[in-house]
Amino acid sequence: MIALSALAVGAAALTTTGSALSPQTPRAQTADELLRQMTLEQKVGQLFVTYAYGRTADTPDPVNREEFGVDTPAQVVEKYHLGGIIHFTWSNSLYDPKQIAELSNGLQTAATNSGARVPLLISTDQEQGQVTRITEPATQLPGNMALGAGRDPVAAERSAAITGQELRAMGLNMNFAPSGDVNVNPANPVIGVRSFSSDPALAAQFTAAQVRGYEDAQPAGEGVSASVKHFPGHGDTSTDSHTALPVIEHDRQQWEQLDAPPFKEAIAAGTDSVMSAHIVVPKLDDSGRPATLAPNVLTGMLRQELGYRGVVFTDSLQMEGVRQQFPDAEIPVLALQAGADVMLMPQNLQAAIDGVIAAVRDGRLTEQRIDESVRRVLELKEHRGVLANPFVDVAKVDSVVGSREHLDEAQRITDRTTTLLRNDAALPLKSPGSVFVTGASEKGTRALSDSVRARGPRSSALATDLQPTPEQIGQAVEQAKGSDVAVVLTSAAWNPDNASQLDLVRALQQTGKPVIAVATRDPYDAAHADVPAWIASYSDKPVAMESVAKVLFGETTPAGKLPVPVPEPGKPGTDRYPFGFGLGW
Repeated sequence: MIALSALAVGAAALTTTGSALSPQTPRAQTADELLRQMTLEQKVGQLFVTYAYGRTADTPDPVNREEFGVDTPAQVVEKYHLGGIIHFTWSNSLYDPKQIAELSNGLQTAATNSGARVPLLISTDQEQGQVTRITEPATQLPGNMALGAGRDPVAAERSAAITGQELRAMGLNMNFAPSGDVNVNPANPVIGVRSFSSDPALAAQFTAAQVRGYEDAQPAGEGVSASVKHFPGHGDTSTDSHTALPVIEHDRQQWEQLDAPPFKEAIAAGTDSVMSAHIVVPKLDDSGRPATLAPNVLTGMLRQELGYRGVVFTDSLQMEGVRQQFPDAEIPVLALQAGADVMLMPQNLQAAIDGVIAAVRDGRLTEQRIDESVRRVLELKEHRGVLANPFVDVAKVDSVVGSREHLDEAQRITDRTTTLLRNDAALPLKSPGSVFVTGASEKGTRALSDSVRARGPRSSALATDLQPTPEQIGQAVEQAKGSDVAVVLTSAAWNPDNASQLDLVRALQQTGKPVIAVATRDPYDAAHADVPAWIASYSDKPVAMESVAKVLFGETTPAGKLPVPVPEPGKPGTDRYPFGFGLGW
């Protein structure tokens, strides 16, 4: 547990758009002194993080009234004495860097002017790659599996540092990342490219590197808290815990060998927090409950066996994986009894808070147990500099977020991740007059087409649905016939639900034009269609498409190595492309 000497609550006023934030008088207090001054309601509020709807702290939104009984994000913070807020695009919280910074400052003002006057943890899920909440102009990176393909832990650390610095400049002080899950199941619908690797040692090394990148950014105070997820490991499932309750059949030996290493290394690296998974692990815990609500998992395995003493967050309590067995008011009580500290996004915030308070009053939870978790939260906030300085200078946001230095470094990192899996003398391209780009990504097809055009050839793009229709396939075929080369982007085409992507690939081949396929999500697509060239980019972001273009035209040698094996369809135990495979020239 982080040692706590003194907490400086409040900060000097900083300028937002023309108005000053209310300055708070600094108070030097220990965690125990803060706790003694807090009511039970204020303590319990510190153990909840939720979203609120609105572009600014004072923006009224009817959904706030519907869900929280008040009108504005600031009023949500004040009413519930929240420990934190999480931002999403769908909550109308994420528009541009300055707006995000102003919103963050406004929420911190609400927190420090009300209740126990404790600043907020302000967070999001900026894993990069597939899970990226804040898009351009913030610096974009291709995500964890791409970093695993690059095999450079320093690059993984730097990517986290870039993301962390930009988040902190926008007033966010916590990132629910990285994913420490080891993706040993190619059919995993929820982790996939969010994992660094199927190899526990590689995943552990990169998880620890990103924890250091997020938390140890220099100069001091520019980092954010990391939250390694999803304990005890979500990598071997074919079920999505957002919609159902996955069961993972790993026994003790398998867990220790496959799932535990990234969490052990993250703890050793000093991760501020760990997030639980809504999965059942019957060979490790016979309660039948999801790990989030299982004392044997959170207290027994995480705290006692791995020695973790920091903050434990639940995954979102709105996910079906945790809501199937118990009512919403009971879930946070069980989570606290299991060993969690902070409840993330309960389905009904008022019912969840009332449930915890009622459990204290009827003796199922002691106030001492509440104090243990509140103290951990306060210590995290102190250690991360949130209590001493919760506000950010909006005038400095643009000099940090999406800076030329960050963008250039992100491109260099991404260039080392592109993986060439097949090349029947198709690459590099030999001065094509025109290149047609199609596939299941509007942003990716447009970005790659632009990158191709910047190199001289004519280029057109046609984005299809994730499940291309016959009409879209016919359109693509006609456009391909008029081009010298066709490049097709796939996205989880291995999934039977997306099988018509493979129909598109086959139809393009029948035109007689050279076809190059790019797996922009999991690399497993490369075993499901034979084309002259297969590339794995692990992402469809423009930064990844620029790296693909460099490979297409021979400007860089593909350097990525598979961080997961690509299995042969229908042949268990046989790989089309083994772990570590990657061609060059």
